[in-house]
Amino acid sequence: MVAGEEKGLVLLDFWVSPFAQRCRIALAEKGLACESVEQELLGEKGELLLRSNPVHKKVPVLLHAGRAVCESLVILEYIEDAFPEVAPRLLSADPLARAHARFWADYVDKTVYGIGTRLWKLKGEGRAAARAEMLETLRTLDGELGGKAFFGGEAFGFVDVALIPLTSWFYSYEEHGGFSVQEEFPRLAEWARRCGERESVAKILTRPEDVLDFIGLLKKCYGIVE
Repeated sequence: MVAGEEKGLVLLDFWVSPFAQRCRIALAEKGLACESVEQELLGEKGELLLRSNPVHKKVPVLLHAGRAVCESLVILEYIEDAFPEVAPRLLSADPLARAHARFWADYVDKTVYGIGTRLWKLKGEGRAAARAEMLETLRTLDGELGGKAFFGGEAFGFVDVALIPLTSWFYSYEEHGGFSVQEEFPRLAEWARRCGERESVAKILTRPEDVLDFIGLLKKCYGIVE
């Protein structure tokens, strides 16, 4: 029996969501089987999602034996706590290292996706401001990574899981912002390549071209014309 099969794990998912992909990568790293249930987010949302996450009404939601856990970073910590015997651990046993990882995962959460959305939604001065913020954010993350293999050191961990799904969106951000992550931040680009060699990541990340197509669909939904 695959680890997690008897645990009753179900993930309310959306194919292109980097936040849901965080959860799928963490579960895959630990070898925990989980049923992925695709949700409708662009039309009328389903009853299961609305019942499971009545506050935010969005994915991801992890159902464990029918009980809901919401928000991707909360889910990552829940997986760590609910299955302490299952390796690898994404968070260090050291309290200071754990706090450090939480800080940087929170930083990612509060910056990259939101700034990126402004990049493709806005024009003119608004887009220029978002571009400047994105470059500063990526510069900050590049500085934190430094010469390490992963954000926590030599092992793939919590911050890596938090950020790596968003790298599928970098291509779209580059297209709208007129910059190159490879040219501006080669260490960050190499980190993304290194993470992408992991089976848990390679099989889950959305192709960057498909993300760009999805953003094109969102633009039509929002009536945005370039």
